[in-house]
Amino acid sequence: MSTGVVTAARVTHDSGSVDQLAAASPESQAAAVTDLLTVPDIEEAYVLSTCNRVEAYVVGPDHAVGRAALEEFFAAVEDDAVVTTDHDDSLRHLLRVAAGLESVILGEDQIIGQVRTAYEDARDAGGIDSMLEAAVTKAIHVGERARTETAINEGVVSLGSAATRRVAREIDLEGATALVVGAGEMGGLAAHSLASAGVDELVVANRTVAHADHLVDDFDAEIDASAAPLEALETVATSADVVIAATGSQEPVIGPRHFEDADDETAGTERVVVDLGQPRDVAPSTGALPAVRVFDLDDLESITAETREQRADAAREVEAMIETEFDLLTEQYKRARADEAIAAMYESAERIKEREVETAVSRLGGDDISDEQREVIEAMADSLINQLLAPPTKSLREAAAEDDWSTIHTALQLFDPEFGADDGPLTPPSMAVTPNGERGIGATDDD
Repeated sequence: MSTGVVTAARVTHDSGSVDQLAAASPESQAAAVTDLLTVPDIEEAYVLSTCNRVEAYVVGPDHAVGRAALEEFFAAVEDDAVVTTDHDDSLRHLLRVAAGLESVILGEDQIIGQVRTAYEDARDAGGIDSMLEAAVTKAIHVGERARTETAINEGVVSLGSAATRRVAREIDLEGATALVVGAGEMGGLAAHSLASAGVDELVVANRTVAHADHLVDDFDAEIDASAAPLEALETVATSADVVIAATGSQEPVIGPRHFEDADDETAGTERVVVDLGQPRDVAPSTGALPAVRVFDLDDLESITAETREQRADAAREVEAMIETEFDLLTEQYKRARADEAIAAMYESAERIKEREVETAVSRLGGDDISDEQREVIEAMADSLINQLLAPPTKSLREAAAEDDWSTIHTALQLFDPEFGADDGPLTPPSMAVTPNGERGIGATDDD
């Protein structure tokens, strides 16, 4: 188990604007992890980047090292949009994210898949070791429990379905023609939501047409669904009543030109456009057209507020679940650190035992003693070790349970001759200063 602490920083829909989220977004999660690992003393790293959040978690010897690495990571973002947390709060927040409590749509399902994908990306980049392995897998476990044991994900469960509900407030979707730009997970959720709402025709436009074809194959014959390349947007957008954009493009893919060239039959038709992209998929000037209404992530707040009311009771259940799982996670860290000290103690004793057994065998005649006699000597030595180390073993486990890290530090110094040779004093992996000033998991004397 690492002797470091977790430090995290984030820019989310709560702390920053759409443009600040865009500035924070890395080229890829794996590349971001690789960059963080180049920072001296950063042992592990995990980055979660979605349309609503960019979060980075690092493990270092203390919080000062972690904060410095994350400050550089978010250098392109204004300071007031970046939220930085120390060990305990970082771990709790990660559990809340996976459970859907931090999402725009409370309890939405998409985030847990994103947490899992980010874990795989970080692991492939070499960013996952014992500390973050325990934290992220615990978060995934909590997310799964929240959705199977509570009603946190009932009703509107994705931005795609929230976008459809927002559009339905503006126009009648029965018999409408809809265009979804982007065939990824978000686009797929939006497409299925529109189909369920009763649109008559659905076009999915995507840079890779094969992906769009795969998505439209999911729909039965009751809806006229087709795929198109992005190059055809100027043709298909003019005939759409509804456009929902959710691509991974770094530049807007929809602009005023896509609606200005309508033919006589569709000219002046009122259209509703929802931009779910991060960065923006729809150029801001599009909303200046008289017959086009554009909504972005911020405009879905009214939908999310309704959902939060409906899921308030379930959210309280999940909050309690998170506290229980958080306690289990911290206990896991404590046991691992105690076990490390106990293992060092037994390894040290084993080395002494082997030396003394060989000395005793030599004095008793060496090769002249039988295997049975040697076994008696070794059994006696093992019995002595086990009896002598049983009380300190119990004490070390109790010390970990009581956050008594000085005792564990002393044990490591006494029994592990290599401990601390190159490092400073032990930084407990589960001692943090909480907001009220009390000591908990993650803190060092420097905090």
